[in-house]
Amino acid sequence: IVLLHGYPSSSHQYRELIPMLSARYHVIAPDNLGSGYSDHPDPEEFDYTFDALADHAEGLLDALGVEKFTLYMQDFGAPVGFRLMERSPERVEAIIVQNANAYDEGLTPARKEFFKKAHEDKSPESVAVLYERTGAPSIIDGQYLRDVPGDRRDIMSPDSWTHDLAFLQTEKDRMIQVRLFQDYQTNIDSYPRWQKLMRERQYPALIVWGKNDPAFIAPGAEAYLRDLPDAELHLLDAGHFAAEEKPDEIARHILEFMENI
Repeated sequence: IVLLHGYPSSSHQYRELIPMLSARYHVIAPDNLGSGYSDHPDPEEFDYTFDALADHAEGLLDALGVEKFTLYMQDFGAPVGFRLMERSPERVEAIIVQNANAYDEGLTPARKEFFKKAHEDKSPESVAVLYERTGAPSIIDGQYLRDVPGDRRDIMSPDSWTHDLAFLQTEKDRMIQVRLFQDYQTNIDSYPRWQKLMRERQYPALIVWGKNDPAFIAPGAEAYLRDLPDAELHLLDAGHFAAEEKPDEIARHILEFMENI
């Protein structure tokens, strides 16, 4: 099982999930290039795109000799994972989707406009707005706590954002994320191809989606059923980082799903 993480995190977001899954399966949880403990090349010298992230994920799997795998995708993990599927569809045995969008229905109009503007407007003013989104208040309140009810916020470990922010302390590291925001529109443009691939391959699929996520909204989870009608769908009472809130529940769904494919 290959766990592909999202923004602004790393494989650290799966620290609760990994031991539960690895009791039965070989689990690989890489940090994207520019995230976590992977190398962080200077964005002035390296072109940060989702194609590049997929290149390095593919290279890792090749180096490890992993021929077949199940993909778990969350947030930024979706565009990396779908690129792996496009390149080698026969290597993917099943997919697990957790707040990982591949449909217009999963994006609010404001979200669509944000990614479109980030891609088209490279002015200093636009870059400054994106840069601000990588700062502490946006990460802590905007990413981790915005979709958790106030009386449940104590279940969110501060280890989550403390770890993430440790890798966003320099201008270089924050600009890495800016470059990826600027490239995100390429993922939206790829949705029709990814949907076609799923229709053709009919991968066994498990969808575990935090329904309180305002970034990738619940209709995006339900949309997968158009192309994968046999997919198993669970809308969880959780937010964008559902694996932080409901690791036991997600692990249970995954283990049951894996037993039946």
